[in-house]
Amino acid sequence: MLLWFPTRAEAEFTVCNQTLDVVNLAVGQEVEGAFQTDGWWTIGANQCVNVIREELTNRYIYVYATDVFGNAIVAGTTDMCVERRRFTIRGIEECWLRGHIAARFQEVDTQAQVRWTYFLTGASP
Repeated sequence: MLLWFPTRAEAEFTVCNQTLDVVNLAVGQEVEGAFQTDGWWTIGANQCVNVIREELTNRYIYVYATDVFGNAIVAGTTDMCVERRRFTIRGIEECWLRGHIAARFQEVDTQAQVRWTYFLTGASP
């Protein structure tokens, strides 16, 4: 006899790309008292990616997305750091002086929920 127990969904911050383009995504959040950015996730048109896999502990998550040519399609007013290749960067100060690229992330208010889905719908710079 085979028993099946439903498992809890692992994705707690999911990004769904509702555009017609492939996008590259970076996220920022506070981790152990300091801001940290991570990237890149490549998300095809009309696809979703699980970006943060544990329950959210921060009310605000920051997102930055580019098209395949590197043009920002989701940007905001919060300066954080990125790299050209996959990265994890601790701290958001003085990106250029530390050898990183400065990017303007959009703040996403998760309303203090433990799970959130963010929908990319088009250009926002």
